[in-house]
Amino acid sequence: MTKKYHPLDIAKIKTYSIHTRDNKVNIKEHFAKPLKAGLSFGEFFDSLPRLLGADSLRGVVDAVVGAREKGRPVVLAMGGHVIKCGLQPVLKSLIEADVITAVAMNGSAAIHDFEVSLVGATSEDVGAVLHSGDFGFSEETGGGMNRILKEGLAKGIGFGEAIGRRILEGEHPHREHSLLAACVQKGIPVTVHVALGTDIIHQHPEADGAVTGEMTFRDFRLLSSVVADLGNGGVWLNVGSAVLMPEVFLKALSIAQNLGYHVENFSTANFDMQQHYRPLQNVVKRPTSGGGKGFTITGHHEINIPLFAMAVLNRLKA
Repeated sequence: MTKKYHPLDIAKIKTYSIHTRDNKVNIKEHFAKPLKAGLSFGEFFDSLPRLLGADSLRGVVDAVVGAREKGRPVVLAMGGHVIKCGLQPVLKSLIEADVITAVAMNGSAAIHDFEVSLVGATSEDVGAVLHSGDFGFSEETGGGMNRILKEGLAKGIGFGEAIGRRILEGEHPHREHSLLAACVQKGIPVTVHVALGTDIIHQHPEADGAVTGEMTFRDFRLLSSVVADLGNGGVWLNVGSAVLMPEVFLKALSIAQNLGYHVENFSTANFDMQQHYRPLQNVVKRPTSGGGKGFTITGHHEINIPLFAMAVLNRLKA
């Protein structure tokens, strides 16, 4: 037999006074401050609401400033889109100010960085040239980078340092916009992590899988030593890499833990336009589960990274 329902009588519902209720948001602690023309950056940053994304950004800034005040490392891991957003000058300012102490990037970021240093431009129109068979076959990029890697192999250096050195030694016309070159000049670790077949230089006739593999493996071992030093206040920033760099970080951290470095009590942050599974798990959550804190900053790199960088520089100067 089907049960028959009748509308509930809501006349007898009990209510309470709003003055007795606990609230998550209040005007004294959380609301933004009024804005007016002529505010300094510090005043503007302090005026942001103390909620959600704004407070997460404050947390990352606090972690980075705290790390540098204590002499702990701040590592930037990044994907290629960060370069295509034109953020090299911003990131270079953090390198030159001793805020970023190591840089790790995927293969596409290294390629875009190399092209910018060479011709002041990058990012071809894939759809327009894919069907003609021309996508990714620029000689200067494919031939140039593969030859540099072969030379670097004999010198005993890794992928990132080899490309950065050549940008400087070859006096690329726009080398002042290269992060690879900036790291080499500053003398900080710069590593490039590739998966074979993912980058346009792997299509070139001069590509050599053994060379590419050895050069990026050297960088992986170097990065593992950087990760082993993150404990007790260091910071790992993952910017714009949804798969490769989070996976590399997790494996480097696992190596460090296995060798007895006990990397604990450090901070991580993932900056991206949307939060993906691997960065959330392999950067924000799992690595900090034994102590530390992870942050997520969601939005466009071209807005959030300059905002973050200026907040850090302003705090350190103050």
